[in-house]
Amino acid sequence: MGTFKDPTSPAAASYGDHEDPYPSLSDFHDYEPNLEFDDTELQSASSVTDLQELVAEAPDYLESPVSDGTIEENFEAELGSALREEDEQALHHTFTDDNDFTDIARHGIVDIVGDDTYGRKVIVVSACKLPSNKVFNHEKFLKYLMFTLDQYVEQDYSLVYFHYGLNSKNKPPVSWLWSAYKALDRKYKKNLKALYLVHPTNFIRVVYNIFKPAISAKFGRKVMYVNYLHELQQHLHLGQLPIPQRVQQHDQQLLAKLKNLPKTPGVGSNKPLPTQQFGVSLQYIKDANDQDPIPPVLKNCITFLDHPDALETEGLFRRSSAAVVVKSVQERFNKGEEVNFDLDTDVHTAAVIIKTFLRELEEPLMTFDLYDEVIQFQSLNKSDRLTTIKQIILEKLPEDNYLVLKFLTNFLAKVMDRSDLNKMTASNLAVVFGPNLVRPRGGQMSLNAIAPINLFVEVMLSYHHQIFAL
Repeated sequence: MGTFKDPTSPAAASYGDHEDPYPSLSDFHDYEPNLEFDDTELQSASSVTDLQELVAEAPDYLESPVSDGTIEENFEAELGSALREEDEQALHHTFTDDNDFTDIARHGIVDIVGDDTYGRKVIVVSACKLPSNKVFNHEKFLKYLMFTLDQYVEQDYSLVYFHYGLNSKNKPPVSWLWSAYKALDRKYKKNLKALYLVHPTNFIRVVYNIFKPAISAKFGRKVMYVNYLHELQQHLHLGQLPIPQRVQQHDQQLLAKLKNLPKTPGVGSNKPLPTQQFGVSLQYIKDANDQDPIPPVLKNCITFLDHPDALETEGLFRRSSAAVVVKSVQERFNKGEEVNFDLDTDVHTAAVIIKTFLRELEEPLMTFDLYDEVIQFQSLNKSDRLTTIKQIILEKLPEDNYLVLKFLTNFLAKVMDRSDLNKMTASNLAVVFGPNLVRPRGGQMSLNAIAPINLFVEVMLSYHHQIFAL
């Protein structure tokens, strides 16, 4: 079968070893989807003294056009002073064994949302939610951040950092930033495919310059400066991002200063095509498909992936794909065109399309009405979980949703059967599919909801023979 890719497109060149950095999302570029962190490229700044010297050597920066005025302008002096106040021992602080992060989680600084347009999990950090340094334990926050990342670092993921709201009262010391960079080692950097720094100020740029000698060139290419929220649109689903109100207001103020305001693409403003597959309801697809409850896009992708070479691909459903390719495939499915995948090049693209379809359904496969019951699943006794999940799926799930879920689960069972090769166990698949199958109205879920959702999907996959026996 021939592939649908255009070898002359910009995406075709995005898989090379180009080392030039891309400083802003304002400049069009295709993003390298398989970057690796190379420890041999590290040049560590070994002590506080080294960092002080880097501060002294940092070049002057012009006033940032997006500066929020909340960070002191004399960065070099400020950072140098902060380093002098922190001794070497602070850089190697040992964490306590306390795994209760309730006091940290309640601030909502870290959020997990669905996949981005590349098929990667998205982790969001909002600086404006950081409390005062006088009452906040930054060391414990780092442990909490690592605990959160540990659940997703085995798959491709993106990190979005909303910088607005960081000020002299809640800003972590530079020594903490250095210890955080050291703690988040190759395990965390390897599958981090993009770090979006939203509304950066000179503080961000200077800190990056300070740590630059310790950052590999490949990792540096993952860092993207985002001056305005609309610049994220081509890479992320803005409607799913938990963007703080303060950040949205700041972005509007920045846009108001521009003479020619960029128009953000409207969501759902266009009438769907008769053959539309993405962003519509199961009923809409069924009505246009001779009342067949299984959407053509799922049939096509699953039929393609139901092949030993595809099923045995390591990291199936955990690897991402180029956004330009995914968008092209979506458009062809929406137009009702035939899509032929290439077994040598398109395994991960087909997998991303499945996740994208589920995520963009008007209503999730596990309906909005069942969300609360899924969230409460973790609190049940283990002996009651199988009975409860049978009741939810067999008795409360609409018939068409059930048939689609059964079709999908039967395929994922084949993926699990080859987990010794593809590394996709029931637990790993649950992490990937959980947020795409279950979500609340509005699309944003709390971090506390992730664990019960993943557990629900893991039990469903582990006992699929008993649940979908009929």
